[in-house]
Amino acid sequence: MATLLVVDDEESIRRLMRLNLGDKYHIVDTGEPEAALSLALEHKPDAILLDLRMPKYSGYELAQTFTTFSSTKLIPVLVISGEAGSTTKSFCRDLGVTAYFEKPVDFDALEQTLAQLLSNGRKERRSEVRVKLRVPIRIAGQAADGSEFDVLTMTENVSQNGFLCACNVDIHIGATIEVSLPNSPDTVGKAKVMRSEWQDTSYPRYGCRFTEKNGTWVLQ
Repeated sequence: MATLLVVDDEESIRRLMRLNLGDKYHIVDTGEPEAALSLALEHKPDAILLDLRMPKYSGYELAQTFTTFSSTKLIPVLVISGEAGSTTKSFCRDLGVTAYFEKPVDFDALEQTLAQLLSNGRKERRSEVRVKLRVPIRIAGQAADGSEFDVLTMTENVSQNGFLCACNVDIHIGATIEVSLPNSPDTVGKAKVMRSEWQDTSYPRYGCRFTEKNGTWVLQ
């Protein structure tokens, strides 16, 4: 059974998490944000559900700690917050947060996101070291609605065999896309979309892994 770490100073929210998710996940929860890192190191959760506004401690600081600390940076962090607004969501995304859910929580959507992350995204995240690197790339393929797309975007991180990027196209998980570098006449190759994040924003992020490489990539 996968483990979730819930960090929220409201006991009612932690109780709701246990009631709605406890049958599928082992829940470790705390109302003391200063204890969150030690609990993460002790229990090695598969995902962290984090509130933003807590007494004496900022959820933003915790999010940054989790997403940058070597022992926790591979654990997906999902913000569960009463704060709305695109600026807050964009800031969390820049901190490396995987997804953002407003209170009251849509548990159907939360469970769907968790299932997706833990079924395929986790392995893909752990498969090799990624480097934070912004590189312009061109991706082309078929969108979720069946239309063809060809867009220029930027990577957020890269590895030898994959990358994370954002674009304003809805792409199905499992779809194959063609990847090229703007200044190269040849394509790099084909990549499979392994996971998606921030689907409720204008620029969702996609984690992609190469299935075929014919040209030069930024990491060899």
